[in-house]
Amino acid sequence: MDEGLGVRSTNIYGLSEIIGPGVSNECVEERQGSHIWEDHFLPEVVDPDTGEPLPEGKVGVLVFTTLTKEAMPLLRYWTGDLTYLTYEPCACGRTHVRMGPILGRTDDMLIIRGVNVYPTQVEAVLLGIPEVVPYYQIVVRREGTLDEAELKVEVSEPFFREIGQEVLSDEVVEADHRLHALRERIAHKIKDNIGVTMRVTLLPPGQAPRSEGGKLRRVLDLRK
Repeated sequence: MDEGLGVRSTNIYGLSEIIGPGVSNECVEERQGSHIWEDHFLPEVVDPDTGEPLPEGKVGVLVFTTLTKEAMPLLRYWTGDLTYLTYEPCACGRTHVRMGPILGRTDDMLIIRGVNVYPTQVEAVLLGIPEVVPYYQIVVRREGTLDEAELKVEVSEPFFREIGQEVLSDEVVEADHRLHALRERIAHKIKDNIGVTMRVTLLPPGQAPRSEGGKLRRVLDLRK
């Protein structure tokens, strides 16, 4: 995207409850985490289960205490965002603590056969596979005493035109070696990167769930 637009983009993090955009910002020089403006906000990362503060570099829930807000000060506001903090010196020269990328949210976490799974982890894997697009849904079922996970993901428009298929049924996927190889490659990358086995179902473009009222239905948990 940067090359196409001729710009150097950075991440900006904010919450409407705190101040809106501007709680933290990546520096243009390094782009390795976002500097939190510690003169206005006291950040902590805490254990999602106990609420106890975690050491530098450990992933947990980001919480904020506002230092300069007067009308509505907040003490240890629970963002629900999972990240980590680092105080390592930055090449840009700024000394404010940096937060890592948002790795997921506590309310998005799935536990599948003892493994913590976040939709953002799945999306990160899919972004590295050019034949698919990051429109997907994770469906979790319980067969007997074991959890079974299925990943439904759309193939890209160019790849769909290339294979020339109107539908992507299991029979079609098994018969077409390119589709079968793609499904196996996705499954292996999910297993290697996240540590959980998922059955992969390939969908034509436009078939994965889209946002409904601003909410994306990334997960369909049928175990309850």
